[in-house]
Amino acid sequence: MSKHAHILEVDELLQPYTEVIHQRTKRAIRKEKELTYTSLLDFANGYQYYGIHKEEHQWVIREWAPNASDLFLIGGFSNWLPTETYKFSRLEDGNFELKLPEEELQHLTLYKLQVVWPGGSGERIPVWATRVVQDQETKLFAAQLWSPAHKYQWKSKKKIATRVPLIYEAHIGMASEKEGVGSYNEFREQVLPRIKRGGYNTIQLMAIQEHPYYGSFGYHVSSLFAASSRFGTPDDLKALIDEAHQMGIAVIMDIVHSHAVKNELEGLGCFDGSLYQFFHDGVRREHVAWDSLCYNYAKHEVLHLLLSNIKYWLDEYRFDGFRFDGVTSMLYLDHGLSRDFTNYNLYFDGEQDDDAITYFILANKLIKECNANAISVAEEMSGYPGLATPIEHGGLGFDYRLAMGTPDYWIKLIKEQKDEEWSVGNIFYELSNKRIEERTISYAESHDQALVGDQTLIFRLIDSDMYWAMSKQDQSLLVDRGIALHKLIRLMTFCCAGNGYLNFMGNEFGHPEWIDFPREGNHWSYKYARRQWSLVDNAELRFENLNAFDKAMLHLQSQYQFMDESFIQCMAANEADQVLAIKRKDLLFVFNLHPSQSYTFYGILAAAGHYKVVLNSDASQFSGFDRIDESVHYFTRPELQMSNEHRVHLYLPSRTALVLKHTPPKSIF
Repeated sequence: MSKHAHILEVDELLQPYTEVIHQRTKRAIRKEKELTYTSLLDFANGYQYYGIHKEEHQWVIREWAPNASDLFLIGGFSNWLPTETYKFSRLEDGNFELKLPEEELQHLTLYKLQVVWPGGSGERIPVWATRVVQDQETKLFAAQLWSPAHKYQWKSKKKIATRVPLIYEAHIGMASEKEGVGSYNEFREQVLPRIKRGGYNTIQLMAIQEHPYYGSFGYHVSSLFAASSRFGTPDDLKALIDEAHQMGIAVIMDIVHSHAVKNELEGLGCFDGSLYQFFHDGVRREHVAWDSLCYNYAKHEVLHLLLSNIKYWLDEYRFDGFRFDGVTSMLYLDHGLSRDFTNYNLYFDGEQDDDAITYFILANKLIKECNANAISVAEEMSGYPGLATPIEHGGLGFDYRLAMGTPDYWIKLIKEQKDEEWSVGNIFYELSNKRIEERTISYAESHDQALVGDQTLIFRLIDSDMYWAMSKQDQSLLVDRGIALHKLIRLMTFCCAGNGYLNFMGNEFGHPEWIDFPREGNHWSYKYARRQWSLVDNAELRFENLNAFDKAMLHLQSQYQFMDESFIQCMAANEADQVLAIKRKDLLFVFNLHPSQSYTFYGILAAAGHYKVVLNSDASQFSGFDRIDESVHYFTRPELQMSNEHRVHLYLPSRTALVLKHTPPKSIF
């Protein structure tokens, strides 16, 4: 069965839910017709109408505030008080408009809105503000007019098409080594070249949308259209994306449409004096686990806001797509918190948010209409069927889903079993078990594992020896074990990756510190909200070796394009020996996970021909012991005389992985 067939043909277990699946597609078609007179692309132009714009030598400012009785523009020009001069006119359908002479406002002018509603009033940041800054003394936020004399001139004209995303997930603020907030420019100058040298072809930027609390990791968004000013100016972000494009690297962003910050002064929580302008009413208004507000995707105005937000980032900043945060939370009325997803009925029992599902279909359709090369990645842990299936095949239209179970699996395995007890068959099953009709992004560890209260893989494996035994001159069995397993875990995950791979900034070289954003509990320190690049740059430390291995690992994909072949074949899973062999296209990945046993002349079922080592985790440049002679060519032998089955016989040192390139035998005809 072709994976490009309708989802109901691909997965027979979905047959009882045929009507539900058909209805979700039909609802999206109906909703699009309700929303648009011409096209979805035109519907998503809200950012070109609302907000502040210069039109014919005057400023025009518009906002939608249906519960408001009056709106005033306030700023230094009005002594931060509402006056008749800066009072908006009320238009139809809850819209307000203010026109001002060009000389009234200048580039970098600070402003807010004074919103008046029945029974009250308050200062608000405009919903459609494209720049928001924080006063370092008062800590208050205000919108800032960004209208430089010269618009940013893009240098790169090409649109990046990434067939197999190798994603480097990064946070601008903590990408610098200094104990402070890093900038867009510092990232462009100091980190971008590292990403290019490492072999990554896609950058995923976290925390771009403005958020009041730095320690929220960017997930409590207040201003959907404002690139965080903590890191620099809009032009600085454009320059970063522009330079990445010139390097052939795509840039996607974490987009947070799953919930919003509860703050009223900075966010949308009570913008026009009503609690439900953008959000659900009653018990559905607040997210029970995230201390945030839940958008009401049934409202046309909310769809207009969020779809316009998608087009804005693609159009104004030329992002190459999105990683959608909190997709599971949006799919289910209980946010997926009270169900274990052990049977298909839990995906189709009527407890799904049909309006959110419709939004996803429209959003993914819009993304492709804006840029056919742009990608969408879903952060989703329930395994919802059809999530990363094309819309025309009955799905929601995401290009990829994150394989969120993989990092959890590795944590559980390391915590609960000694490595001599690891089941290679179970490892292969967990890493390769994916829906046939979907493309997935695999990763060995998530950014959440790097946060205080959790541990990265390398720290779980090495613990305190990270601090004193990482010199190449030091002897530590714990470090030797940890580095060996770190390489094996990452290579096994990479080898079984469905259609892409993701790494969080610093994990490629085993960054030793956790992430702890400045807060009252740590005296507002930035000590752990940074990345120590000096460790990997130090030739005396083993971090350099881990980084070299990551680079060599990614080079396999760029050289052999093995992820283009979706079929992942297990050639051996010997539980007693802890040997696992996997075939992907022309590559044979062989892992000996045994902690102490090395094997000589170990036979692995393989296609006839000869094999050459193209990656050896035991090489000294990867902090190994050089037990493999990489110059050897390995020729297969028939299992029995005249047999069609062949084996390749290898020397497999303990806790070592080999990747071998297959060359078929020359025909005698």
